[in-house]
Amino acid sequence: MMPDLEEYKWIIPDFVWELDELIDFEKLLKALPDADDLARLLPDFDKIGDSLASLKGFLSPGSPGETAFRATDQGYDNDKQFKKGLLGELILLQQQIQQHEEEARRAAGFSSQQKRKVSDKEKIDQLQEELLRTQLKYQRMLERLEKENKELRKLVLQRDDKGIHQRKLKKSLIDMYSEVLDILSDYDASYNTQDHLPRVVVVGDQSAGKTSVLEMIAQARIFPRGSGEMMTRSPVKVTLSEGPHHVALFKDSSREFDLTKEEDLAALRNEIEIRMRNSVKEGCTVSTETISLSVKGPGLQRMVLVDLPGVISTVTSGMAPDTKETIFSISKAYMQNPNAIILCIQDGSVDAERSIVTDLVSQMDPQGKRTIFVLTKVDLAEKNVASPNRIQQIIEGKLFPMKALGYFAVVTGKGNSSESIESIKEYEEEFFQNSRLLKTSMLKAHQVTTKNLSLAVSDCFWKMVRESVEQQADAFKATRFNLETEWKNNYPRLRELDRNELFEKAKNEILDEVISLTQVTPKHWEEMLEKTLWERVSTHVIENIYLPAAQTANSGTFNTTVDIKLKQWTDKQLPNKAVEVAWETLQEEFSRFMTEKKGKEHDDIFDKLKQAVREETIKRHRWNERAEDSLRVIQHNALEDRSISDKQQWDAAIHFMEETLQSRLKDTESVIEDMVGPDWKKRWLYWVGRTKEQNIRNETKNELEKLIKCNEDHPAYLANDEVTTVRKNLEARGVAVDPCLIKDTWHQIYRRYFLKSALNHCNLCRRGFYYYQRHFVDSELECNDIVLFWRIQRMLAITANTLRQQLANTEVRRLEKNVKEVLEDFAEDNEKKVMLLTGKRVQLAEDLKKVREIQEKLEAFIEALHQEK
Repeated sequence: MMPDLEEYKWIIPDFVWELDELIDFEKLLKALPDADDLARLLPDFDKIGDSLASLKGFLSPGSPGETAFRATDQGYDNDKQFKKGLLGELILLQQQIQQHEEEARRAAGFSSQQKRKVSDKEKIDQLQEELLRTQLKYQRMLERLEKENKELRKLVLQRDDKGIHQRKLKKSLIDMYSEVLDILSDYDASYNTQDHLPRVVVVGDQSAGKTSVLEMIAQARIFPRGSGEMMTRSPVKVTLSEGPHHVALFKDSSREFDLTKEEDLAALRNEIEIRMRNSVKEGCTVSTETISLSVKGPGLQRMVLVDLPGVISTVTSGMAPDTKETIFSISKAYMQNPNAIILCIQDGSVDAERSIVTDLVSQMDPQGKRTIFVLTKVDLAEKNVASPNRIQQIIEGKLFPMKALGYFAVVTGKGNSSESIESIKEYEEEFFQNSRLLKTSMLKAHQVTTKNLSLAVSDCFWKMVRESVEQQADAFKATRFNLETEWKNNYPRLRELDRNELFEKAKNEILDEVISLTQVTPKHWEEMLEKTLWERVSTHVIENIYLPAAQTANSGTFNTTVDIKLKQWTDKQLPNKAVEVAWETLQEEFSRFMTEKKGKEHDDIFDKLKQAVREETIKRHRWNERAEDSLRVIQHNALEDRSISDKQQWDAAIHFMEETLQSRLKDTESVIEDMVGPDWKKRWLYWVGRTKEQNIRNETKNELEKLIKCNEDHPAYLANDEVTTVRKNLEARGVAVDPCLIKDTWHQIYRRYFLKSALNHCNLCRRGFYYYQRHFVDSELECNDIVLFWRIQRMLAITANTLRQQLANTEVRRLEKNVKEVLEDFAEDNEKKVMLLTGKRVQLAEDLKKVREIQEKLEAFIEALHQEK
């Protein structure tokens, strides 16, 4: 009548059918003791009964022995919270054996007080030895079972890792929680927010063995080490999780370090040291920046630990003066979290009175509700401490002015940095098996070894997480609501763009503006280039080429002088000046597009970023070096051409010359006015007068003008006898004047006279194109200066055209490439983005994004946590 269940086998998970493949039951059965062995392992209950009968009166209600037993039993109850692991039942049985051992010890004390017979004492001693042997045998059996279980779990995880099962909840749960802590750390590195999420904070005096304890828990020598010097220079967050392979990786890197290979371990230690040193700012010794590291491996207890710099009592040479205070502030910042578990590390090999960290921990957790005390280097302490009872007082919490949830004693090696984790574990187990601290019951078995410490810390960590995580999620939910309300009230029409999103938006705008450079018309480029280039070189052309050539006696000398000076100018200065002008013109246009407001769409929040991009791009851009060589040839050929083809070009050259000379004449008139002061009209209209020097210069000017009227063909320079004549004429009128002042005034007076004469000559040459075509044969009119200005004008036009082609074909594209490189560099530099994109709006959007992300990840973590339950 039973139904055929063959087709319903899919309901049962695959791993149930594969248990015989994954677990070697025969090997497991062989590892377990048989009935005879178990019988031999059990203590002689007849002897124990005789001994316990004598304790009945001592442990009766109300007696001193019963009070002491309850004090001990209370510590046992506190430890029961850690018995939720896979080996909970076995550990509970082990504690029952320890309870019997404690009773036997108390019975020995009672026997001594009652002065029992020697035979009773021997019986109790035998009972203690038998209990100790039983405990050691049981411990060895437990270790074999744990090793077998570890291998089986590794096989199962490897099968999961290959995709046979998707049960990765336990593996990913701690990673989810670690991500929340990382985001929260980025959100507020100074811990000013309501960050009450649990993490295990490892604190201790410098060289107390903090890092060694952490390495034993992580089962790998992952931290830099040094003899007596400060190695932990910044907080290191280590996320421990279970996985098939023993590996480590940083949160901001994809590289995995294989912790089973010594070369990878060395590389990891070196990377941690480099990151620590890079995080320390100039002039400092320690940093507040947290380095986030994830360690996975079979058998690792899932938790998040933060290794802090060791507390120091004295600032030594080479340290920043505020190092001690900085370490204290970092430690307090982490420990002030009411849900942080404080793992207080104390060096057992030094005097307890020298401890600094215990006072600090007692201030942050006076009731000891979240502190676990760890005594390191117990092997050295046992050798060096004269009174072993002192170690017992420390472990029982009677020596230090601090309270704790639990007390542990560990050994983390012999002080040799090259020791492996396995050798340290073997040494630790061997030490405690032979230690008189255990044999004399000064230490309890569950209080020793880093393995028991790791189990206890992990259980306490997850208990804290389960108790506080939902409350924290509610707190961030309320914070999110407040931030969203503030945004709606202040920026109702704007999207909530965080700093990275704003940067991307600004990046697109900047690239669009750079592309706009390609849309500038060739005519606009050439007009700007020609105008700017002439402004830059006009002074040189007038002062160094035209004026000296104009002083020559005939047209042949004029042309020869002009050709020589133009050749020198082209070879040495002109191409470089032209490239400078082109680069400045490109900068000007680029800046115009970058700073031009886009009406209502303009967002001034990007102004600082655009300015920084513009400045950095201009700094990086270099004009093509070969441009000057090609430009020199083109300019030289343009200036050698003297053939004006039509009347229109002739008129354009005259117009160009007139504009240039009028501009120079206006400047000269202004200089003369400043020299001689206001004329009579301005003196009467504006009620101003001349200074003494201006009066002298005015008299000198009048005298020099007479000299020019007498000789209209006067050369550009005064002869010495002419200077003497002018000075004597002025002295005759009571004006004392210096010869240098006369020459200086003459330069401006003659310049004005020459420019006026040149302008008149331009007017005469308007009808000279006919004579130019006939090479001025049978004509007194010579217009070589018009030809010069035509050559200059043509050179400017050709140069502007050449530079425009270089701009359009090469330089704009290179500038666009530089802009993209600058934007990419800025995108990777978070500090730069924070500096350039600032303001209440940006910070509010950043906070809102982070709080949303934290809340969502917390909710996902809580859901996964409930599924695990």
